[in-house]
This record gives sequence, C-alpha cells and structure tokens, in this order.
Amino acid sequence: MCGKKEKKGIKTFTAWCNSHLRKAGTQIENIEEDFRNGLKLMLLLEVISGERLPKPDKGKMRFHKIANVNKALDFICSKGVKLVSIGAEEIVDGNVKMTLGMIWTIILRFAIQDISVEETSAKEGLLLWCQRKTAPYRNVNVQNFHISWKDGLALCALIHRHRPDLIDYSKLRKDDPIGNLNTAFEVAEKFLDIPRMLDAEDIVNTPKPDEKAIMTYVSCFYHAFAGAEQAETAANRICKVLAVNQENEKLMEEYEKLASELLEWIRRTIPWLENRVAEQTMRAMQQKLEDFRDYRRVHKPPRVQEKCQLEINFNTLQTKLRLSNRPAFMPSEGKMVSDIANAWKGLEQVEKGYEEWLLTEIRRLERLDHLAEKFKQKCAMHEAWTSGKEDLLSQKDYESASLMEIRALMRKHEAFESDLAAHQDRVEQIAAIAQELKYDKPTADSLKICGCMNHQALQVTYDETTIRPAKKIINNDKQSNTKLILTDFYLFQQQSPYQMLQEEVARQQANERLRRQFAAQANIIGPWIQTKMEEISHVSVDIAGSLEEQMNSLKQYEQNIINYKSNIDKLEGDHQLSQESLIFDNKHTNYSMEHVRVGWEQLLTTIARTINEVENQILTRDAKGISQEQLNEFRASFNHFDRKRNGMMDPDDFRACLISMGYDLGEVEFARIMTLVDPNNTGVVTFQAFIDFMTRETAETDTAEQVMASFKILASDKNYITVDELRRELPPEQAEYCISRMTRYVGPDAPPGALDYISFSSALYGESDL
Repeated sequence: MCGKKEKKGIKTFTAWCNSHLRKAGTQIENIEEDFRNGLKLMLLLEVISGERLPKPDKGKMRFHKIANVNKALDFICSKGVKLVSIGAEEIVDGNVKMTLGMIWTIILRFAIQDISVEETSAKEGLLLWCQRKTAPYRNVNVQNFHISWKDGLALCALIHRHRPDLIDYSKLRKDDPIGNLNTAFEVAEKFLDIPRMLDAEDIVNTPKPDEKAIMTYVSCFYHAFAGAEQAETAANRICKVLAVNQENEKLMEEYEKLASELLEWIRRTIPWLENRVAEQTMRAMQQKLEDFRDYRRVHKPPRVQEKCQLEINFNTLQTKLRLSNRPAFMPSEGKMVSDIANAWKGLEQVEKGYEEWLLTEIRRLERLDHLAEKFKQKCAMHEAWTSGKEDLLSQKDYESASLMEIRALMRKHEAFESDLAAHQDRVEQIAAIAQELKYDKPTADSLKICGCMNHQALQVTYDETTIRPAKKIINNDKQSNTKLILTDFYLFQQQSPYQMLQEEVARQQANERLRRQFAAQANIIGPWIQTKMEEISHVSVDIAGSLEEQMNSLKQYEQNIINYKSNIDKLEGDHQLSQESLIFDNKHTNYSMEHVRVGWEQLLTTIARTINEVENQILTRDAKGISQEQLNEFRASFNHFDRKRNGMMDPDDFRACLISMGYDLGEVEFARIMTLVDPNNTGVVTFQAFIDFMTRETAETDTAEQVMASFKILASDKNYITVDELRRELPPEQAEYCISRMTRYVGPDAPPGALDYISFSSALYGESDL
C-alpha cells in the first residue's frame, strides 16, 4: 500500500522520468513495476547523463534483473552519490519507498546538484535562483519549496520572467491559487515541454506541499530556461569585463587630467621663479620674499600631494591592468611619470636658485642702504666742518695786520693746512662711497650729495679719541655682523655713541635668540624625519607580519606624521622671523628650513607610496589566491637580491634571483621577461612587479576569446550583434558603452546597423583607445 505522500511522489516522479524517457522513444506506466528489470532504469540514466552504461543482461530471471539494477546503481555511485539503504533486491521486488528514494537520488544528482548560484549548490542554489527571478514580482516571496508555491504566483512569475509573452501576470489574483497553478501547468506543458507533474488541488489543499515534488518540478523550469541562463551568464561576464575596462579608463582619464594640470602649473611657475629683475627698494624685495614664502607654504604643498597621488594612481592602474590581463598603460606623449619627475626636478632647481638670488639681493640692498646712510652722515659732518672756512680763508685781514699779527696768521694757516692734509683719507672715503652708490644705487639724494662734495675742496677731520671707546665695545661683541658700521665716526656725531652701541648689541642678542630658537627645533625635527623614513622602510620589507598588519602599522605611521605637521608650521614661523630680521646664517644647526621642507615632503611621499605598494600587493594576493607563506617566500627572495636595500632590484640582481629559483635564462628569454616586469623601461624591478611575474600563470582572468564567445551567445550564434540585442541583454550603461565603441560589421550577411563584437573584444585586451 502506498501512503498519501508516496502517491503524490509517484505522479511527479513518473512524469519527470517520462520527460526524459520519451527522448529515447519510450515511457513508463507504473513506476513501481517498470523499473524492476533494470532495463528502463539504465536507459533513463543514459538519457539524462549522455553516457553509455554497460550492456544489460538479456535474461528474464531474477538474477538477470538484479544484475541490471546493480549496473544502474553502480553508475549512480560512480557519480559520487552515496546510496544509503537502497539495494537492487528491493527495486526488483517492487519496493515503492526504495524505488522513489532511488529516483529522488537520481533527480538530485542529475537535475539539481549542478545548479550553482553565487557559489551555493543544489537546493540552496535552486532556491536562490528562484528568489532572484521572482524578486521584482508583487505578492511573490519565495522562501522554501513548499508553502511559498501554494498560490501559484511564484510559478507564473518564473514563466513570465523568461517568457513574458506566455502569461499576463498583471491579470493574476492571489485569491485564485488553483487558477494560477493550472495556468502555470498548462503553459509549461504546452510551450516549455515541461509535463504536468503536480495537481493544483493537492498543493492548495495540503498544509505543507511535498517539498521533493515541487523541487523536482521547479528544477525543470531551471533547465528549460538553460538557454536564457546561458545568455545571462554571458551577459554577466561581459558586464564584468566592461566594468573593469570602464574603471581602468576612468583611472587613465584621471591620470591624464592630473598630469596635464600639474605640468601646466609647473610651466606657469618656472618663468616666475626665473625672473631675476631686482626691485630698487628693500621693501619691494622683501615683498618678493614674502610672495616666495606663500608659494612654498601655500601653493606648492598641494602640488606635492598631486604629484604623489599621480604616481600612486599610475602604479595602482598598472597593477589592475596586469591582474585583468590588459596591456600596460602608456600615457600621452610627455606625460609619463618620468616626464613629470624631470619637470619637477627642473622646477626645484629654479626654485632653489630663485631663493638664493632673493637673499643675495636683500643683503646687497641692506648694504646699499647702510652705505647711503653712511654717505649722508659723512657729508653732513664734512659740510659742518667746512662751514665758514672758505669765507675765513678769503679774508684779506693780513693787509692791515702788523708783523706779529701776520706771524700769528701764518701759524694759524699752517695749522689749518696740517688739519686739511690730515683729512685727505676721509675725503677719499666719501668719494669711494659716492662712486659705489652712483654705480649701484643712483638715487637723487646720493647724486646731490656727491655734487656738493665735489664742489668743496676741503677735507674732514677724524677724532681718534671719540672712536677708541667704540672699538673697545665692538671687540667685546662676538656676535656683531656690523663692526665696520659701528666704527664709522658719523654715528657718534648725531647722538650718543653708547646709546647706538647698546641698541646694536640688543639687536644682535635678539637675533641670537632667534638663531637658537630655530636651531633647537630644527635639531629635533630633522632627525625625527630621518628616523621615520628608516622605520617606514623597515615596515615595508618586514616579512614577519601579514599585509594587513603591515597596512595597519603604516596607517599608524601616517597618522603620527600628519599629527607632527604643527611642529613644521612652528619652525616655518621662526624661519620667517629670522628672515625678517635679515638673519641668513645659523652656526647652531646643520638643518636649514629648506632641508626640513624637502625632508618633510619626501616623508609624506614615501609613506603614501609605501601604503599604496601594500594595497597593490593585497590586490594581487586576493586576485591570484596567494597564501601568506608564499608572500613571505617571495619577500625573502626579493630582499636577498635587493642589494641596495631600496625596495628594487637591478636587472643583474633580478637575473641572479631567477637563476637561484631554477630559471634557465638566455639573453633573449631574459630580455622578454624584463619587458614583462619593467614595461616602462625604468631599469629596475619592484617587489610588486616581481610578485606579478612569479604568479603570472596562477590568476584566473578573462580573455578576449571568452568575451567573444559571450557576445556570440547574446547574438544567437551570429558573427555580429545588433543594437536591439545589446540593449535587451545588457544593462543600459554597458549597452550604450558597447554601442558607442563597436565598429560597423562588414559582411554579406550583415543587416543595416550590425556591429562588430569580435574586433571590439580584441580591442578590450589590446592596444587601443578603449
């Protein structure tokens, strides 16, 4: 006797078996009886597997039947199926439960097991497929293979999703489950060649419909729509490939844009830095220096970051291209990383020369201002000394003088001549200053004073008694840079010499404090930058930790570096105070502001590059399935031959590394390998390129041939594809991407508007504008 559950199973399984047996021109009437001799059971397995089974025994005795059933069961077992408690004797004896169990095992193995969606399999894969297909439909929520199908809407949705012409889903009602189920059964049998395996009334009137029966029936829909699934798989592959290309194109466009902007900025900036036209006043030159400070502190740092980001984008792009089996990216002419590096080097050379010129000009103007003041003072003294002397000498009082008075006049005149001769050197000094001012700074004031001096023929006195105490004070001031200034007599004629000396000493003491303040910070910051550079290099070659651990460590370093920026800003402020005080030397430190700036920029660039290298290694590892142990082995080999310890191998070291790993290299073969690991001809092999080479055959990547095959499926096996087909099979963005880039197909069988997917697929993986 069969139970109610077995009866439902018998109908479903019988229909399922007949859907395959009719391909061999036969069928079964009674599942309990018709498989007992093993002949139709063997035939069923041959039809659904596409393989030949051993020749069946022809006899009608019981042992012949058992032998045939065993041949069928052995074949099932050879496919990796474990038959628990199912024996040939039970099948031959017509055990309904065992027979149905065997048929269910066959259905699972040959109709359901190979269903795989997103790495799930069998029951879960089939369920996920149903959920995906019915997700857009109202009143459908597939969660299982029993009550989710009771109202018939899920079955109708499956049909409508693939053949919307067969069912008008909008007219279906949730409160008409029997009508919905019968509609699905009739349409499936008539148009999809899926026999009716279930009764609508049994499903509706059962609290929990038979799960095996519904799974068996639904699996028929999966296989019926296999062609559509094949097209969907092909479309998914194409979309994946196109997405990779679109992302790569975006990176290429960003690189080109960033490179153009950076090169244009360099082109505009260099002429400004090459301008060596000096201003006539100290204030104007100091404004130039202030403009240069703004350039160094405000305008240049973002460009340093852009240059670093450009290199990072380039390296990431090349890694992604290698991993997706694409050729290396070649930027437009003049926009290679090396071109930008050369342009940047030229910028920094001009920049250094400009700063040196600014400081030299400011020193010169400072000296000229001092000379002009010195000249004015000396001329004022000279005019004061000569005042009235020419009138006195032109008097003719000797005409009425007595002999004694004449002798007195003679002595007075002799004294005057002696005094005049003694001032000859001072007059020459004034003349020399005037000459220098006329050459370097021909101002109206200096010319007027020079004219006044040349008009007078008298000389200036020089008071040694006044200058002596000044010399004593000056010799005690070891920090003074203005000894010659303070020794000049004119400074003591206008005001107290001691007051002037005290002011100068105070100025020099203030300058010394600025020097020490700058040096104290610079002597900490300079070594700190160097230490961080060394630590980063150690982190990047450390093979003890995983890539994620390296990344975390580098991120911490990066944050510490960013947090240190306030110290650099403070040093810049002290540097500005020093320049405003015209301090251009500092014996207390070997670190100039320029040294610190360059070191800081190198540190920021190095940490960013190193983080990017680890990111690219993670990309490679994940794409190629490399284990941490393999990575450690690669790193150990690389480090051994990285003789300069700079994260790169010279070609000779790389050759030695390959030989040590068993490669038999001739010149031609090694040259070929170098084009793979160094496509841009930089002359070095990075660790990333080394990993790419060592794992070049392990990555599962798409190929142009696979993409062509996928397009051929979408094109229904034609050598061309139409715009309508692309828009029907692909998402809008990918469809328009293909339409805009595919060339017109040329052939005798081509209708108007046919597109060439073959050349397009080749271009995706080769040198092209795509």
